[in-house]
Amino acid sequence: MNHPRFMPFSDALDEARALATLRAATDGADDGELFLERRRSEALVFDDGRIKTASYDASEGFGLRAVRGETAGYAHSTEISEAALKRAAETARLAVGDGGGVLAPAPQHTNRRLYSDADPMEDAEFPVKIETLREIDAFARAMDPRVVQVSATLAASLQEVYILRPDGALLHDTRPMTRLNVSVIVEQNGRRESGGHGGGGRVGLTGLIDPAHWQATAREALRIALVNLEAVPAPAGVMDVALGAGWPGILLHEAVGHGLEGDFNRKGSSAFAGRIGQRVASKGVTVLDDGTIPDRRGSLTFDDEGTPSSKTTLIEDGILVGYMQDRQNARLMGMEPTGNGRRESYAHVPMPRMTNTIMLGGDADPADIVADVKDGIYAVGFGGGQVDITNGKFVFSCTEAYRVQNGRIGAPVKGATLIGDGPAAMQKIRAIGNDMALDPGIGNCGKAGQWVPVGVGQPTLLIGGLTVGGSAA
Repeated sequence: MNHPRFMPFSDALDEARALATLRAATDGADDGELFLERRRSEALVFDDGRIKTASYDASEGFGLRAVRGETAGYAHSTEISEAALKRAAETARLAVGDGGGVLAPAPQHTNRRLYSDADPMEDAEFPVKIETLREIDAFARAMDPRVVQVSATLAASLQEVYILRPDGALLHDTRPMTRLNVSVIVEQNGRRESGGHGGGGRVGLTGLIDPAHWQATAREALRIALVNLEAVPAPAGVMDVALGAGWPGILLHEAVGHGLEGDFNRKGSSAFAGRIGQRVASKGVTVLDDGTIPDRRGSLTFDDEGTPSSKTTLIEDGILVGYMQDRQNARLMGMEPTGNGRRESYAHVPMPRMTNTIMLGGDADPADIVADVKDGIYAVGFGGGQVDITNGKFVFSCTEAYRVQNGRIGAPVKGATLIGDGPAAMQKIRAIGNDMALDPGIGNCGKAGQWVPVGVGQPTLLIGGLTVGGSAA
């Protein structure tokens, strides 16, 4: 079914009157905007030989914000009308008080296009999507008799946003998103293990449902499951850890990335607060947040305040040189916005968030990095993790890891967790591989109850002296 383009301004909400209401709400404020959104999404889950879920969701609404100093007034509604907007303006206006502020300069405009505006849900008919999931299930089961359960998920969404700013600028962006995930459970001699793989991005469904793609995805999910089937209990103690390229950058995202977001540093709660110009990582470590990579999960033409996304250098050759900023925190810190003002939806206020956070590659051969591990582990897959922003302490669980002794990769290990703190870990990096890779497109980031899609990337790394929590002494 073809859906018309989202047009929020109509007889119910005239653009000129909306602008007048926004200007009245932000008179005497430092900043503000009207954010209008329509989002549609579809998710199909084929589990244990049958369709488990076939869902379609649609929502639309607006959020109006007025900012003065450290205070932001925000109101939102699912009703896009002049009456609802006026009610929201009265609420947001409370943050401005008697005014006295001067509106910050408007964001620069951009004509850059980082992704298609086509609706990915229309790339294939519903029966084709269902049949693809059935084929994935059959293919995965036929690959190995030890496969006892298969789950495949195909998801697509389209977010359409308009941002009206007090200067009269009206910005529009259409943001597609797709993802295919396959997980398998294998059983041997009464032992069951699982493995999963998937990915996607701001791309259409066509490539994801191509047999060459989903077959490779299913094979990788099975490979991981079979590796885990042979895994032995993980060791425990302080040891060297080699991290694989790509998705293991999620450790960088959690352990360092959140601590480099502007709000935590303005408030002094980050372990990196006040350390611009200081060494915070080993020489050779350069970390960027780059929202400009075409078609990537974390990329944005412009952020949810209207600032064009950018490639922001955070750490350069081990020296802290910048933070990720939205407009409010940048203004309060005397810095420039970096295009990192993001929100989950119209019902949420924007805040500094990562886009695609990556560590650049070095010059070491990945094989040599692993060969330098005398007694430790080689971690190439990660599950959940958490971090304390105030001190950078993190805990991560490994989904695929191997014992390494005297430079030789040995048996896979199960139950390994990595424990440390971001600032210390960054200064224990002893080698940086020449194989920087991006993740396959699976990242989601949570902060203050809001979830947004993100990307990560890094080369193979060697970190000395991390604490590994395992199941064997």
